[in-house]
Amino acid sequence: MTISCVMIVKNEERILGRCLDSIRDLMDEIIIVDTGSSDGTKEVAKKYTDKIYDFAWTGNFSDARNFAFSKATMDYIYSADADEVLDETNHVKFRALKDMLPEEVEIVQMKYSGQLQHSTVYNFDEEYRPKLFKRLRKFVWQDPVHEMIRLDPVVYDSEVTICHMPEKSHGSRDLAIFLKTTQSGEKLSKRLFGMYVRELFIAGSDDDFRDALSYFVACAADTEMDPDDVNKACLVIAHTARLHGDIVMFFKYITKLMATDATSEVCLELGQFYERIQDYEEAAIWYYNAAFETLPAIVITSSGKDAAEGLKRVYDRMGMPEVGQEFAKQIRTT
Repeated sequence: MTISCVMIVKNEERILGRCLDSIRDLMDEIIIVDTGSSDGTKEVAKKYTDKIYDFAWTGNFSDARNFAFSKATMDYIYSADADEVLDETNHVKFRALKDMLPEEVEIVQMKYSGQLQHSTVYNFDEEYRPKLFKRLRKFVWQDPVHEMIRLDPVVYDSEVTICHMPEKSHGSRDLAIFLKTTQSGEKLSKRLFGMYVRELFIAGSDDDFRDALSYFVACAADTEMDPDDVNKACLVIAHTARLHGDIVMFFKYITKLMATDATSEVCLELGQFYERIQDYEEAAIWYYNAAFETLPAIVITSSGKDAAEGLKRVYDRMGMPEVGQEFAKQIRTT
């Protein structure tokens, strides 16, 4: 097969060459779409390809990727980002994949590692991601009777691992896009809604929560919304209210969650609330519940590092540091 490497870039002068050096000999075509660089990104790109296109940034990554994919001409399209690197071992695996991939495979997934470095939405360091796509799909009829066109793509989980090596967090950029999207009235998919919530809790500032508040209040009141997403909205509201000292709003939404969805995140919020008003005994109870009696639903550290640090702080305040340290030790080993 032949492969088009397709990238969208902006101000990636420092790392673009590192990425392309690791994959250039595997690709039959390299396409670079620049969304408005002000540094030497395009000059670096010219060392690898003459297929460089400008795309006026719309605030939507899908618009840019669709434009970039439209320029590909090979059998398959490899979607790469500038902060990715293919090491020597996985270069060999990619070469073997290219040599043996069955023609009927339409999507190849590759392991994506290094996600916790500057993480904004992930609780785990490695996952499969679709990275290689057949450019033109052949429609195939199936079944001997009552025949129909196969709709589901043929997906292959490869052993290739791509190392994600970002230089900084993209959280502020992502949250600005989320805010612009929701303020425009555009409805988020269930997947994107969940990512917005996780990105707020992992990478969001107090101002990001405040700016998002009206959107999540509307979501919590939406009777057609999935109950699980309503609970996520209530957690965002409760967290924002606690940050800004609105006790009435905090308890209005945290009690909704206690009745329906008592997760580690909910217990952590209560622990932080009582710690703030210096009721350390009550705070310890809720930090303990976050660590040992409930499970996380959004951010895995709510039952781990965050709960452990909370227990250490409040037991230090109560003059019993050894108790907090022992709990923290148990949390790390469970």
